[in-house]
Order: sequence, then C-alpha cells, then structure tokens
Amino acid sequence: MVAEFESTDSVRSGKPLRYVETAVFPTPMKLRLGGALPSVEVAYETYGTLNEDRSNAVLICHAITGDSHPARHDENDDPGWWEGLVGPGKAVDTDRLFVICSNVLGGCRGTTGPTTINPATGILYGSDFPLVTVEDMVDVQKRLVDLLGVKRLRAVIGGSLGGHQVLCWATRYPEYVETAVVIAASARLTAQAIAFDVVGRNAIQTDPHFHGGQYYGTGEFPHTGLALARMLGHITYLSSEAMTRKFDLDRHAPRDIVTDFEKRFSVGSYLAYQGKQFVGRFDANSYVSVTLAMDNFDLGDTREKRLEAFRAAQCDWLVISFSSDWLFPPSQSRELVSIMTTLGQPVSYCEIETDGGHDSFLLSGDINAFSPLVAAKLDAPVPQPPRKSAEDDRILELIPPGGSVLDLGCGEGDLLARLRERGAPLLCGVEVSTASIAATMQHGVEAIDYDLNVGLPEFDDNRFDYVVLSSTLQAVPNVERLLEDALRVGGRAIVGFTNFAHRTLREMFGLEGRAPKAPGPYSYEWYNTPNRRFPSIRDMLELCEKMGVTVEQARYYDDTHDRIIGEDEDPNLAAESALLVLSRSGD
Repeated sequence: MVAEFESTDSVRSGKPLRYVETAVFPTPMKLRLGGALPSVEVAYETYGTLNEDRSNAVLICHAITGDSHPARHDENDDPGWWEGLVGPGKAVDTDRLFVICSNVLGGCRGTTGPTTINPATGILYGSDFPLVTVEDMVDVQKRLVDLLGVKRLRAVIGGSLGGHQVLCWATRYPEYVETAVVIAASARLTAQAIAFDVVGRNAIQTDPHFHGGQYYGTGEFPHTGLALARMLGHITYLSSEAMTRKFDLDRHAPRDIVTDFEKRFSVGSYLAYQGKQFVGRFDANSYVSVTLAMDNFDLGDTREKRLEAFRAAQCDWLVISFSSDWLFPPSQSRELVSIMTTLGQPVSYCEIETDGGHDSFLLSGDINAFSPLVAAKLDAPVPQPPRKSAEDDRILELIPPGGSVLDLGCGEGDLLARLRERGAPLLCGVEVSTASIAATMQHGVEAIDYDLNVGLPEFDDNRFDYVVLSSTLQAVPNVERLLEDALRVGGRAIVGFTNFAHRTLREMFGLEGRAPKAPGPYSYEWYNTPNRRFPSIRDMLELCEKMGVTVEQARYYDDTHDRIIGEDEDPNLAAESALLVLSRSGD
C-alpha cells in the first residue's frame, strides 16, 4: 500500500479483538426517544489495574467508527485507534490508571446493535433496531462502570462522537465525573455537518442491495452505499490543506486499485480505497444508527439552554480543538469554554495548530501535541518546581495572600504556581502556546488559549481580585479595550512594562541612531518584534488619567542594579521597568 493511502483507518480491521470482554445486562433498557431493548450486551476492554480505593478509573469514548480497542495490550496485540495516547508511560498512563473502553450501543463490534439477534423475531435486528441517542450510549456505559465497581471516574475522555459522550457524562451523571476531556466536539452539530451525514445515509439506504435494512442472509450487502458514505465522511475529516499536501502535486496520477469508483485523480483513488477498506469492517445499519445518534445530540440551541444544561456539571474540564477542523471548528469549542467560565467551572482550553482537519485527534503528530495537556489533567508528575524570577517576586509582593488571579500572558505558569503554593483560591492563565499551556497545567493551574486582541468578553465581571498584564499591553492592538476589560473582570489590574524612555534606550536612539533594544520584552530587532507599542512611564500614566483609572501603587525599578527608584529620581528617565496597580476611580 502506498503511503498516500494511509489514514486513521489504517490500523483498524474487522479481525476479532484478542482481549475483548462482554458484559450482559438482562434487564430491559428504556430508550430516550421511545421504545426499549429487552437486554443489552456490551463489548469492552480494560487496561491497567483498578486501585484499592477505586479512584483511578478512566473511561475512553470512541468516535463514530471506533470500537473498544484504543491501544494494544501487549506486543502480540494489534494496534489500537488511540495508540499514541493510551499505554504505559503515555498521557493516559496504564501503569497508573485503570482504563475502560466499550463499543457504543448501536455499534457492530460486540455491543448490542443492528447486527444483534432480535429476541422477538429470532433474526438480526437490521433496520428494526430502535433509534438510539448519545444519552442511551452513556446509560449503557454507566451500567458497565457500575458493574466494574467504579463509583467515580477519574476522567472521561473522547473525541468527536466520543467528545459528545464526554459532555453527556458530565451533565447526565455529574457525580461520576472528576475530569472531562472533550476533544474536537460541540454542544450540537451544525446543519452543514448533519447534511453530510444525511447524504451518507441516503447513499446507504438507496443502494439496491440495502433491502430496506434487512440484507442479512440475502447474500448481498450495500457495499456501494456504505463505501460512498465513508468516502464522503473522509472528505469532512480532512482539511483543504491536508488534501493539497497529499494529492495536489500528482493529482492526475491515480493509484492503480481495483474499484468501480472513479479514479481519474489521485484523491479519487484514495477515497475509493478508504471506502473499500471500510466496507470490510463495518456494518451499514450500524453506520446509520450511530450517525443518527450523533446528529440528534443537542445540549441546546441557545446560550441560555446550554448554560442550563452545563449547570449540573461538577467536574473540571479540558477542551481541545484543531485549527483546521471545519467539521467541528474551534469556535464551537470556544463556545463551550465560554459557558464553562461563565458558570465558574474550572476549564483549560487549547487550539492545536495543524493542517490535519477533524482527523487530527487521531493523527500521531497531533496526538504528540495535545498529549501533554491530557497528561497534565491526569496528574502526571510535574517535571520541576516553578522557576523564580525577579519580576514575579515583585508582582507577588503586590498580591495579598488569598487573592484570586487571572494572568494574561502567563508563560509557563510560574507566577500562578507560586500563587497556588500560597493558597490562592482561584487561578487561571491565558496563553497561546500549546507548550506553555501544558506547562501551566502541569503546575495544577487552569490555562486557556485565548486571543487577547478581542479583549476578555468571555469572562464575567469581577471574576478575579487581580488581573496581571506583565509585558502584555505592548503586544495587543487595542490597549484601551484590554485594560478596560481587565478592570471589569478583576477588581485591580497589575500592569508591568519596560519603560521605553529609560536613559539607556534614549542614548541608543539619540547617540547611536539605532532602534533601541532592552532585555526582556524589547530584546527583539526592529524587524521581528511582536511588540506594537513602546510606552514610557509617562505615557502609561497619561493613559490612566485619560481613562479615569486610579493608580493605587506605582513601583519603578532599576533592573541593572536591582533596586527601586527613589522618590528624588525621575522614574521616566531612571527606571528600566515599572509595575502599576490600577483600579477604577471610586472603587
């Protein structure tokens, strides 16, 4: 097989699973949209060992065409669909955690679904299998978790349809979930996403070999319809950039495969191959059943309804999105994060930069990128204590013990970690670097990937005692808006900046005729600096006066000699940096 044919389906097959177990629940199960199943069987696999107090269980929830096999159990086992995330020493560390993964209700890999015998007729359910929902899938998982003796899950983790299951767990059984990790998912599908599923189901159901869903035993199977549905699905899983990278240079050089589908272009032969492989491992009725469950998932069509749905959650959250995912775009994940922050629920969020599209959550390179975030949420050992710096020492002096803090541009979270050591009740960092977000989370502090250029609209008024902007204001386009928002979200803002009117910088410009540079945020060259602003102390004080902002405290520093500028000195000339504690006039 050529490399261009490799996909997230490459490790999957219809072969029997070596370590699958089956749980049987003989009592009837009522379904959310009506009807009932007289009994339910669940195929599942477990990894690791449940500890004595049963506190280390993690539930993995799979996507539409996944199964109970996220990772290999030993060297003789076949690879799983989340091999890079689950296993000894990995983010979901099976040396420390007891991992559970089950095939969803309606699936075709051992759990009750259309390929199960209907006890009322003695033949396979086929299209008579009742309509199931994500809630029904989670209800079955809860039965399994209870059977295994787990009363509270250390975490529930899933992507795509698996992410919907995670959202459902956290809002339907909140007392069971300590941490919820939601990857590439949303509160409900867009109409566009549903449209692709509708076309896929139509392809299956209009196949002449579908026989109204009762094709079992006929010697025929809706191969063409199911393959077309999977081909369509693959288009939605990839981004335009990924398709260009894979197929554009040799677009007129299709691969020579046996297929009835068009293969004039290289992308056509790729899709034909994926459709052919999929037909060999999945059931058409199950595809209809599971996609309908995903399309019907809905936590509210308005923000108010979603707030009400999420209000029940008692967990902390990790939400992950992918920049090139147009099926579940990052904007949908940010909406989830906004709801969680509004409700005061602890949440970390990161948008992974990738061209992998929706499939990114299953791609090895992108798994490597978000694994540290998952590991941090699951209490992986912190690599080192927080680093101490003179700037953080100075800021700590200005924040009384017990003060809650939002740190805008938190770096690797060292300041927040030190505040946590002091017992601060509420801490959150804002960053854009995945590595920095992961490092902050490893200190036990929530961190959010957030664009400060839009201000802080997602944060409620007076959410924090202090908002820290250390070397931040000079990098944003709208200084006034961010400062206004900081003083809305926090009772006080601590603003740190390099003084661009410092004597050394003046001399560099005036005597040497060169663009000034200073250690720290102004250490860049004029042509590659991320800074938009080059304020002096006087500039900042005049801005505060214009905005009606009170300067409660002002400290000016000679960084070279590590001293505070005296009252008899001109700070605008003598200080290399400044820290201002600001509040609204009259507060």
